[in-house]
Amino acid sequence: MRARYFEAFSPGYGKVAPRAALDSDAPRLDLNGDWAFRFSATALDEPDGFERPDFDDTAWDRLPVPAHWQLHGHGAPQYVNIAYPIPVDPPFVPDENQTGDYRRVFDLPPSWPDAPAVMRFDGVDSCARVFLNGVELGVTFGSRLPTEFDVSAALRPGRNVLAVRVHQYSSGTYLEDQDTWRLSGIFRDVTLLARPAGGIRDVFVHADYDAATGGGRLRVDVDADAPVEIAIPQLGLGAPVDRVFTFDAVRPWSAEDPFLYDAVLSTPSERVRLRLGFRTVAIDESGVLTVNGRRVVLRGVNRHEFDPDRGRAVTVETMRRDVELMKRHNINAVRTSHYPPHPAFLDVCDELGLWVMLECDLETHGFEYSGPEYWSGNPSGDPRWRDAYLDRVERTVERDKNHPSAISWSLGNEAGDGENLEAMAAWVRERDPSRPIHYEGDRMARYVDIHAVMYRTPANVARIGRGELRPGENFYPATEGEGDPADEPRNRMPFLLTEFAHAMGNGPGGLAEYLALCERYPRVQGGFVWEWMDQGLRTTDAGGREFFGYGGDFGEDLHDGNFICDGLVFPDRTPSPGLLEYRKVNEPVRIEAGADGIRVHNRYDFLDLSHLRFTWSLTRDGVQVAEGVLATPPLRPGERTELPLPTTAVPGAGEQWLTVEAEAGPTAWAPEGHLVAWGQIPLPSTPHVPPAGTPVPAQVRDGHVVLGPARFDRRTGTLLSLDGQPLHGPHLALWRAPTDNDLAWSQGDARYWEARGLHRLRHRTVSVTPDQEGLTVVVRSAAAAVTCGYLTTYRWGTDGTRLRLRVHTEPVGHWPEREDTYTEAMVDPDLPPEEHAELRRRDKAPSLARIGLRWTVPEQWSEVRWFGAGPGEAYPDSRQAARVGRFHAAVDQLQTPYVRPQENGNRLDVRWAEVTDPTGSGIRIEGDPVFHLAARRWSDQHLAEARHQTDLTADPLVHLHTDHAVQGVGSGAVGPGVLPEHRLEVRPADFTLVLTALPTPRVDQPGEAST
Repeated sequence: MRARYFEAFSPGYGKVAPRAALDSDAPRLDLNGDWAFRFSATALDEPDGFERPDFDDTAWDRLPVPAHWQLHGHGAPQYVNIAYPIPVDPPFVPDENQTGDYRRVFDLPPSWPDAPAVMRFDGVDSCARVFLNGVELGVTFGSRLPTEFDVSAALRPGRNVLAVRVHQYSSGTYLEDQDTWRLSGIFRDVTLLARPAGGIRDVFVHADYDAATGGGRLRVDVDADAPVEIAIPQLGLGAPVDRVFTFDAVRPWSAEDPFLYDAVLSTPSERVRLRLGFRTVAIDESGVLTVNGRRVVLRGVNRHEFDPDRGRAVTVETMRRDVELMKRHNINAVRTSHYPPHPAFLDVCDELGLWVMLECDLETHGFEYSGPEYWSGNPSGDPRWRDAYLDRVERTVERDKNHPSAISWSLGNEAGDGENLEAMAAWVRERDPSRPIHYEGDRMARYVDIHAVMYRTPANVARIGRGELRPGENFYPATEGEGDPADEPRNRMPFLLTEFAHAMGNGPGGLAEYLALCERYPRVQGGFVWEWMDQGLRTTDAGGREFFGYGGDFGEDLHDGNFICDGLVFPDRTPSPGLLEYRKVNEPVRIEAGADGIRVHNRYDFLDLSHLRFTWSLTRDGVQVAEGVLATPPLRPGERTELPLPTTAVPGAGEQWLTVEAEAGPTAWAPEGHLVAWGQIPLPSTPHVPPAGTPVPAQVRDGHVVLGPARFDRRTGTLLSLDGQPLHGPHLALWRAPTDNDLAWSQGDARYWEARGLHRLRHRTVSVTPDQEGLTVVVRSAAAAVTCGYLTTYRWGTDGTRLRLRVHTEPVGHWPEREDTYTEAMVDPDLPPEEHAELRRRDKAPSLARIGLRWTVPEQWSEVRWFGAGPGEAYPDSRQAARVGRFHAAVDQLQTPYVRPQENGNRLDVRWAEVTDPTGSGIRIEGDPVFHLAARRWSDQHLAEARHQTDLTADPLVHLHTDHAVQGVGSGAVGPGVLPEHRLEVRPADFTLVLTALPTPRVDQPGEAST
C-alpha cells in the first residue's frame, strides 16, 4: 500500500518549534488577499509542477485568503455532528478528497532585512503541503493551530512564489471531528515574518497577584539571542529581564476589571509589545476555583468561530462584536469550543474582560459508536497517535500562554479516554502549572484539575455540589459506583458544566434552576451554555429569497440537519430570547422584594456597586406615574442590603409595580446607560372591579344564537361575531408546532403528541343550549383512530356589552404513559422515596403542549397591545427576562424567527390584550386573572411543516391563541427535557376570559413599550 503524506500518523514535518503569538516591530508581510486557485475533486498527492516559480497559473480561478473554498463555488459545505464525513479507516481517507492548490506571488520589499524569516499559517483545514520558490518547506496538520516554516534558505530578493496544496481530508480529520461545518482551505492569516539576528523568538509571561498584600510578582522567560530589556512605564520599570520583579501594589486583572499593563521587551534589533495582566488562578483547600483569591462563577458560553457568509474565516471586527455582545448580556466566560480561536479573539478577551477556557484542537467523537465496542479504535488510546496529540497541545499552549484571560487549558472535546490524553495533561502540567487542566472526557478526573460534565439535571448537579458522588460513579455510560463519598476525589474538586442548556431553537429552559445551584454550593462554579450562535449559512432559494441554510440544504448525502443551529444568537448575531433570558439570570446585581423594602445583592466577584446608577419607576396598570433615583451604597462583592421603598402606592384603583434598574457606562463594550440589572416589586394594589350587569338571555334568531352583542352558530355553538366584529372560535388547542426540544429523543413529547393526534383534533358538538343566563356549548375534541380526548364546556354570558366565557375542560378516554423518556434516568437517586416516586410519575405522565383556545380574526387586525409580561416571548421555564408592563407590537413582530420554524412568540401573564386594525377597531380580551397570548399569520400546522422562514406564507387571517397553560421548553435537544415543575400534564382545567368589541379608534396610553 503506497504511503501518502496526508495519511501519516505523525503531526507533519518541517515546522519550527511552536511559540507565542507576539506583537513585534520586526518586518512582516501580510500575504492575505486574492490567490490563484485550482480545485480538484480528488486527492492530488505528488506535485505536478504547480510549486515551480515559472508555473503558468493564468487559467486558474482566484480565491480570497482567508476563506473556505466551499463558500466560493468549489464543492459544498457539509454539516455532521458526530459521524465522520469519511469512512472510519484511520489514518486513511478516500480518493474523493477535494484538493485545492494555491499560489501567491509576492515581492520582497527592498527594505527587507538580510535575516532569517518564517512563514506563518494561522489556520489551514485540514492538511497543507507548502513550497516557497519550488523548495518544499513541509507538511502541517492541525487545522486551527498555527504553523511556522523556516524560509530563510528559500526566500529571494524581489519576486517570490508561495505554493500550497491543501486537502479536505487527511489523517488529521480523525482528530478534528468537531460539531460544526466541514469547510476547507486557508481560512486564517498567512504572514511572512522577519526574524532578526539578536531578536526575540519567544516569551512566557508569569504575572502573579498576591491577594493578601495587593502586590505583584513578574517573571518573564525570554528566548532571545541577545540581552533583553523590559520597560513597564505604568510601574516605573526599566531593567534587564533576567530576574524576578516584585511590586508592592499592582492593579489586578479580572474579567470584571480587565486592567492591562503595557510592556515592551527589547533587544538592539527587535521590540516586542506585551499587555500584562496580574492575576493568579488557584484551587483552594476546599476545592474551589479562585482567581486572585476570590471564588469565581463562570457564566459562560461555548463559542465556535463562525460567520454566516465567511464560515470560520472571521474578521477581527466580528470577534470584537462577539465579545461586546457577551459582555452586554452578562456573560463573563467563554470556552473556545473545540479549538483555539484566532489569536486576535484572545486579545479582545484580555482587553474587554472574559474568563477563557482555552481548548485544544482535538475531538474524535466519531469513534464512540463506530466500532463493535464503545470507543473501539479511538486514537486517544493508540500510541501511534501520541506525537500528533502532543503536537496539538504544545501548539495550543505555546501560542496563547501569555493571555491573562486564559485561566484554564482544556485538552479537547469528546475524544474518549486514553494514555495520549494523559500524556497531554502531563506535558501541560509541566509546562504551565499556573492554570488548571480541564477535559470533560476524563469522567473520573484522574489527570485533570476540574471535575466537569455535560447536560446533567439540576438534581444531579446538586448531588455533586453536596459532595455525594461515590467512587466509580459515572454518568455516561451509567455506572452507579459504590463506597464512601469521602473517598471520591471528585467531591473535593471544582465542578463546571462543560456544556449545559442546549440552546437549540426555542429555549433553553431551566436556566434559573441551574444558576441558583452556584449560589447554594461553593464548588459548583457555573459552566458554558451550548452554544453561542446558530451556525446557519446565508443562502437563497430558487426565488432569490434569503434564508439561513443548515445540514441537508447543500446536497449532502450525510448530514445532521438543523442541529447546527443551537445558539443564543441567530446567524446574523441578533440576540435570541434565550440570550435575553441568560442575561437576566446572570445579572451581577439581584434586585428583589425584601421584608419591608428593596433587597439589593451584589453578585459581582470583584467589583463594588459604585460604578452603577440605580433608578426606579412606579407604574399603575402599566402606565408610569412616578420615577426617581435610588440611592444605593457601594456594596462590596457578595454584600446585601435592604433599602426602603422610594414611594408608597399612588392612590387609585389599579395594579402597581415598582421597577428598579441598575445602569452602567460608558464602558469599552457598552454605551452610557447600559442596563446591567433590573427587578420588579409588586406594591399593594386595588383591583378594578367592573360593575355587575344584569345577565342577558340568549335568543335563537335567523338560525343563529344571539347573546347580547354576540352571534353564534346555532349548530356548533361557534362564536361568529361580537358587536359586528368578525371573530371565529374558539376551538380547544392542546398542541403546538414542535420545538427542537419537543422533538428530541430525550424528551419524547412531540412523539407522544403526534401519537395522540393532538395536531389533528376533530371537534364534535355535543350540545348547544341557550337559556336565560346565557349559552352553554359542550364539545368533545379528539383525533381519528384514538380513544383519548377532551370534553369541554363553554359557558357564555353577557351584560349586554362584555362577553364572559367560562371554560371547563377535562380529559376523557385512555391517555397512556409516555415512553422512552430520559429525564427520569437523570433524577437524583438519593431523593426521599416519595419525592423520587413523584418525579418518576411526572416524567412518565401524559403531557400536553398547551391547554387553551385558538381563534381566527381578520388579517387587518395586525396590531396587538397588552398588559402583562413582555416585551419578548416567554414560557414557564424561560420567563425571567419578562417584566410586567404595557407593550405593543405588530403581529409580525411577535414572531421569533428561529432558523427552523417552530412554536414561538408566547406572551405570558397577560391581564388584557387588544387585537386591532391600525385604527383601533378590533377585540379586547381580559383574563381572570391572566392568560397566555400568541398571534401569527399562519397556523400551527403550517409552522410545523416549514423548514425555513421562507417557507412560511401568510394566511388571509390572523391565528390567535389564548391559553390557560403551556408547557415549558426545556433543553431536551441535548440533555434534560422540561423539568418536572414546568411540565404540563393531562389534567382538567377551568379558566375565564372576557371579550369586548372595540369598534372605535383607540387613544395611545403613555408608558407603552414596543417589542
